[in-house]
Formats: sequence, C-alpha cells, structure tokens
Amino acid sequence: MRKLALLIVLPVLVAGCANVGLRDLRSNSKGPDEFGIQPVAPLEEPESFSALPAPTPQGTNRADRSALAEGAQAFGGTLDSANAPVPASDGALVQHASRLGVAPDIRQRLAETDAEFRRRKARFTQYRIVPVDRYNQAYKREALDAEAELNRWRRAGARTPSAPPLN
Repeated sequence: MRKLALLIVLPVLVAGCANVGLRDLRSNSKGPDEFGIQPVAPLEEPESFSALPAPTPQGTNRADRSALAEGAQAFGGTLDSANAPVPASDGALVQHASRLGVAPDIRQRLAETDAEFRRRKARFTQYRIVPVDRYNQAYKREALDAEAELNRWRRAGARTPSAPPLN
C-alpha cells in the first residue's frame, strides 16, 4: 500500500518542480507591474500659473499621455475624439469594415458574453492539486495544426515553397 501511495505522490511532487518559464502568465513578484506603468510627457512650466484651470478629481493632467490617441496615430489615424466624424480619406476602409453590418450594441453584448464566460470558467478554478499551464489554457483555441493547415492550402492549389516536400 505504501508503494502505491509513493507511486502516486512522487510524480505529483516532481511535476511541481518544473520550470515553466514564460508559460506562467501570473506575476509572483512583489515589485510593480511593468505593464501598468505609463510613461508621461516631460513636465513643462506654464506661461502663467494663474491661467491654469482648476484641478478636477480624476481629471487629466497636461503631462498625461493617451494610449488610445497614440495607438490611433500609430495606425495612421488622427488624434481627434472617438466620436468625431470619419475623415473622407478613411471612408473606403469604414465601408469595407462594415460591409456585413454593424451592431450598435456590440460593446454591451461583448461585455455580457465576457462576464458570462468568466463566471462559467471560475466555478472550481481556485482548487488545483498540481500547477496549471495558464499559457496553454489562454491560447489553446488559437493554436493551429500546422500539418492540417499545410494540406488545406495545398488542396486549394496554393504554392507552398517553404513547406517540407510531400513524402
């Protein structure tokens, strides 16, 4: 009986010593989250301290950067408001993106779907006997079967010169 218990417990203990490296998505560091730190613009002295607006709780700072505005600019957009009219130069892009229809309540529907998914997945996830590969859990549905994808492209008649030759 002891040998049987040892055969069951020993692999579990050894599996806990695995080096998961980048596959562990959790941070076990006591330090700051480097992705939560936002760089700010350099501080500037205003021309007149009396002309500054009154501070507002949870308002913006002149030195704060906007990730959304910088992202829009990086993709060739403008720094205008998100509710600003679409520039004429982007009309064809917007028309193509909305060719299958636009759901006006998409943000609400996505929020509800996401909340339901997280509620369903969180039932018994806090109870684990052995370490869990969170990377695999997060990206399992995104993985491609390279061989099946290669065969699909070959059946479609696409050239695949960088793929290994057929056996």
